[in-house]
Amino acid sequence: MKLALVTDAWLPQVNGVVTTLVELVREMQALGHQVEVIHPGLFDTRPCPGYAGIDLAVRPGKALGRLLDTCAPDAIHLATEGPLGWAARRYCLRRGLAFTSAYHTRFPEILRAALRVPLWLGYALFRHFHRPSAGVLVPTAGVLHLLESRGFNHLRYWTHGVDMRLFGYHEVPQVYAPLGVLARPVSLFVGRISYEKNIEAFLKLDVPGTKVVCGVGPLEAGLRERYPQVRWLGVLPREVLAEVYAAADVFVMPSRSETFGLVMLEAMATGTPVAAYPVDGPTEVVGEPPLGGVLHADLASAWYQALAVPRHEARLRAQAFGWPQASQLFASYLVAARRGLALDRAPLIHGPVTKLSPNP
Repeated sequence: MKLALVTDAWLPQVNGVVTTLVELVREMQALGHQVEVIHPGLFDTRPCPGYAGIDLAVRPGKALGRLLDTCAPDAIHLATEGPLGWAARRYCLRRGLAFTSAYHTRFPEILRAALRVPLWLGYALFRHFHRPSAGVLVPTAGVLHLLESRGFNHLRYWTHGVDMRLFGYHEVPQVYAPLGVLARPVSLFVGRISYEKNIEAFLKLDVPGTKVVCGVGPLEAGLRERYPQVRWLGVLPREVLAEVYAAADVFVMPSRSETFGLVMLEAMATGTPVAAYPVDGPTEVVGEPPLGGVLHADLASAWYQALAVPRHEARLRAQAFGWPQASQLFASYLVAARRGLALDRAPLIHGPVTKLSPNP
């Protein structure tokens, strides 16, 4: 099968969506599929207003159409709702082509926080984007139920995975040499330093030890100035990031609007338990009762309890999320772009695909 994957989020951007898509492409290719990634690097771009490090394609319609004409894909998947996603949507509708799409990020909440766009208007826009999709892939049961309540249709539950080899297990927290020996416990946050991450809830935590932040984003400069005692590491290569995860005692996820939270899986894979609020992403990834960490409405309480979670239990929870299984499930949701075309979904190499049912 030849798949056209259209995405506004791609390398060299650093975020969970990019990581998810890179891993997905690798696994799809391992299954024998040909994947053509149509990303901003193929077009003229401009920086996204308010989001340093994210470049968006400028007027990509004609060039994108030529790429898709040349590619002649068997299936088309729109991974994001940015300029490329909208251009590909128009292309498909004009030619009567079927496609699937994905809802990775709760952009209506981001638009409300950053630009004060009313929540109902944000959801109306994204509902319009996804309405013609033959299948809208969502990462958690909570997000699926949320979008159902907002009038979205054709929702498909698709979990993600983690590279268990890259993020290796450590029975005890390690020392990340560039930082030297830090006062313990070490609390870690990894992610975009942006509106939706609610990172100040982490920075304000009154807990002992050292706080470490990996990431960049529009709020970074102001927060660095206000919290100079925090160790700010910026963006790190993924193999180095694995060392930082392994050096932490607790990973803190302060976001209340996380659709999945791949960084939590990566932390748990190294053995570092998670402290988070009991909201959609953490509930799905960490699990309840304490599996890979602790969820609590009081983030400080979650932090103290997470310290007692055995590292091997955090690793065991992460092992429940495998990329081979997730990629096969993704392939099972794809639809033929043209009528009468039968998709070759490739033989299963890791047993049957289990289409997980969202929690009631």
